[in-house]
Amino acid sequence: MLWIPITIAAAFFQNLRSAVQRHLKSQLTDLGAASVRFLYALPFALVWLAIVSSLSESSLPSINSTFAIWVIGGAIAQIVFTFLLMWLFSLSNFTVGTALSKTEVVQVILLEALLLHESVSGRGLIAILIAFVGVMVMTLGRNRLSLSALLLGLKQKATLVGLACGFALGLASVLFRGAALSIEESGILMRSAFTLAIATTIQTVILLVWLRLFQPGQIRRTLAQWRSCTMVGFAGWAASIFWFMAFTLTHAAYVRALGQIELIFTFVASIVFFREKVSRTEVFGVVLLSGAIILLVLEKTP
Repeated sequence: MLWIPITIAAAFFQNLRSAVQRHLKSQLTDLGAASVRFLYALPFALVWLAIVSSLSESSLPSINSTFAIWVIGGAIAQIVFTFLLMWLFSLSNFTVGTALSKTEVVQVILLEALLLHESVSGRGLIAILIAFVGVMVMTLGRNRLSLSALLLGLKQKATLVGLACGFALGLASVLFRGAALSIEESGILMRSAFTLAIATTIQTVILLVWLRLFQPGQIRRTLAQWRSCTMVGFAGWAASIFWFMAFTLTHAAYVRALGQIELIFTFVASIVFFREKVSRTEVFGVVLLSGAIILLVLEKTP
């Protein structure tokens, strides 16, 4: 049951990170805005690893070949996902792409079965599929996008970007779970902290080299926006450490499905704080997603 509050915390911080990161999109390039969550998260990741190591009074886990393959693949997949997400914001028909990016809830089931040889139960699969339908209905309702408009938009660039975005996120989730599980001699805190620190270090090195060679001015611009960038880095680190802990505890498919609760957070906030009107479609989507989450929790309750 511990994975449930951990996943909810991850969804909350991810929502916070995305909100601040979207603001940076007007100041930086797609890759520059995408890189902030990694560059500024590294100090937090390293400090957290040091704290966990000192409190547990144990040495750091050894890096074996299996762990290296999983974590490098996950690190690259997460960079690709973040870049595609920033690119999605730039497209004229980004609503279609955003809706299709939500297919990661389903894609992760297939990826987990293929790469980790793990499968969810029948009731868990039903809950995940209901959650997926709920997310799609909410997304369509929020953006006033009809099903026919979605089908027409399948021919546009946003389609490929959205599907690739969902695939990259699902792949990163599964690969990071594989990396954490390959560290057998450590507890949950050390597994998640160590995996995150290594992954963030790899991502930082890759992005610093890339930005220095192809977009040199972007590093300087992130320094000029250091307050917002630090907030993105902290929220990104907090979201990631909770995601990694959840991945260590249960299937990535369950975690990603429950993580969609962030859409309910946004829905409630829009009503309570911003007094926005909501459509019947959105309400129906919330009901479906809420029901799926309840089913998922009951399925994983011993």
